[in-house]
Amino acid sequence: MIFQVLVGLLLVDINKLFVKFLMNLINYQSALNILKSGLPIIFQTDTLPAIGCLPKFAKIIYEFKKRDRNKPLILMGSEHKQLIDFVHESARKDYEDIALKYWPGALTIVIPASKKDNSILTSFDFTIGLRIPNSCIARNLIKETGPLLTSSANISGFKGSITAEGIALDFPSVNILGPVPWEKGSGKASTIISWEKSRDWKLIRQGEVLVKESY
Repeated sequence: MIFQVLVGLLLVDINKLFVKFLMNLINYQSALNILKSGLPIIFQTDTLPAIGCLPKFAKIIYEFKKRDRNKPLILMGSEHKQLIDFVHESARKDYEDIALKYWPGALTIVIPASKKDNSILTSFDFTIGLRIPNSCIARNLIKETGPLLTSSANISGFKGSITAEGIALDFPSVNILGPVPWEKGSGKASTIISWEKSRDWKLIRQGEVLVKESY
């Protein structure tokens, strides 16, 4: 019995080592080059691991995730000034009030988009979801790459892993930003609120962050 347990533990360890050997781990510089080539990468955030790409290559996320094209992606930034120009002037004051209060953090803000660059939109109602994660890994990456369109790193319709090793099994051909193990995320999706009109926010999905302005 003890022998069987030891063999079982050994096989588990061997399997973990095998997965790590197959992982496509990359550093920040490699990540930038891969993104510029049109491919996505996977990286940790403060909530769930994300798959992201440069905005002009948005379709690649839908292909890898098998995601419905009617479901928009989130534009993730590293700092406030990276995202402000994508917000329509009619909602900018409310947006800034919320952003300065809750970011960086697990809050996604759905806001009317400016006309600066409509090619960045993945919604059909001219809104855009914005977020600045409370994650050094994610923000350091996006500081170098510029804003990234992102989604959770899972195959649509299936619960994804929260470890780099588990995600490598779901996305064997996608590069993963190291080092691993990652800093721990919450494992919960972000709260989502949507701007309705001046000083009026609607709660779309409750996550870890409680936004009193949405009630």
